[in-house]
Amino acid sequence: MKATIQSLRKRNLKQALHARRKMRVRKKVDGDATCPRLSVFKSAKHIYVQAIDDATGLTLAAASTVDKALKADIKGQKKLGAATMVGSLLGQRLKDKGVVDAVFDRNGYRYRGRVAAVAAGAREAGLNF
Repeated sequence: MKATIQSLRKRNLKQALHARRKMRVRKKVDGDATCPRLSVFKSAKHIYVQAIDDATGLTLAAASTVDKALKADIKGQKKLGAATMVGSLLGQRLKDKGVVDAVFDRNGYRYRGRVAAVAAGAREAGLNF
């Protein structure tokens, strides 16, 4: 990122700060097949989580609030409860593949609210961070 914070326009400032936080986290977090990186993306309505093997660039497992396996269970839930369910579904899918350890990539978001709920759900399913 070559542009400084002062040179950016006000509408791009929030995006630039998020990109900077995201890169700072990604420099420190790296996953492989035995210990994948759990990457979180959240929009206003939904939350998406992937378990990524950075050595090969493959997604080992994924879960989201738009997943067909969770669609009926999420109906009527608040976003925080849905995020916990997404984390536990991802944890179950990884345990079925024999993965017990993972590293958590908050993707530039603050570790609170829905992001923390995803991590708590994955821990309840038996994943170790």
